[in-house]
Amino acid sequence: MILSFHPLFRADRNILCAGREPGSSELSAIRSAQAVILPQGCPQQLYFMAKNNCPNVFPNYDVRFRYPGKVGQARLFLEKSVPHPPTEIFNSLAEFNSRYYGFESPTLPLVFKFDWGGEGDTVFLVQSLSELEQLIVHAARCEASGQSGFLLQQYIPSGNRSLRVAVIGDSMISYWRTCKDQGGFRANLSKGAVIDQAGDPTSREAAEKLVSHFCRSTGVNLAGLDVIFGEGKGSPLPFLLEINYFFGRVGIGGSAEYYRILTNAIKRWLRTVND
Repeated sequence: MILSFHPLFRADRNILCAGREPGSSELSAIRSAQAVILPQGCPQQLYFMAKNNCPNVFPNYDVRFRYPGKVGQARLFLEKSVPHPPTEIFNSLAEFNSRYYGFESPTLPLVFKFDWGGEGDTVFLVQSLSELEQLIVHAARCEASGQSGFLLQQYIPSGNRSLRVAVIGDSMISYWRTCKDQGGFRANLSKGAVIDQAGDPTSREAAEKLVSHFCRSTGVNLAGLDVIFGEGKGSPLPFLLEINYFFGRVGIGGSAEYYRILTNAIKRWLRTVND
């Protein structure tokens, strides 16, 4: 029996668990299933209920929940020795102050990333100490309200562009996002970036190879991964920036196309389960 918690994937049995915690009936259904399909916005409790009671679960969100937020991802990249911009992790302001206060200052320019947020809303290019001080003050306010943790990351000029690699089961779709503002650095569509689906195929191939290796190592099979290339002569190497478990669909043709690709990917995955 195939059990689906995904509202748009029909299986032998279908359960909607949105807005509530899973209970004994969901646990019983999971234990009876050969495979479980979960929604993209699957909560942690439902995920581990499925993972601990059924041998086959899609998608694989092990690292999403075990390495949460940007801080968790930075730790994951370090553990897996994945090429990524040099990064300092701070779980709190106390850690930052113990490292820098009254001593030296971080090397500028740098990228400041809060542990939460998406679409570049909590990511800042820092080019002066005064800008860094303002962000530290803001971090103190966030910490007082219960949100803590941030990264300081080496700034790597990347020609105002990044590559999004969307991994959907065994499918992979990549496209460039280029910032039209030459003074900008966040190549997010919500910040005015434009999509280029055909440019620089050599770099795209290198990025997809990096992402493929990372996904094989971690089991990630539903996410949008962001990759940048430093500017310079020769063939620059790709750097993995972050993993987006909720990712936009414009670059892959819109929601209808996304669900078509996802449905076919799940069906192919189920065939491997049945083999």
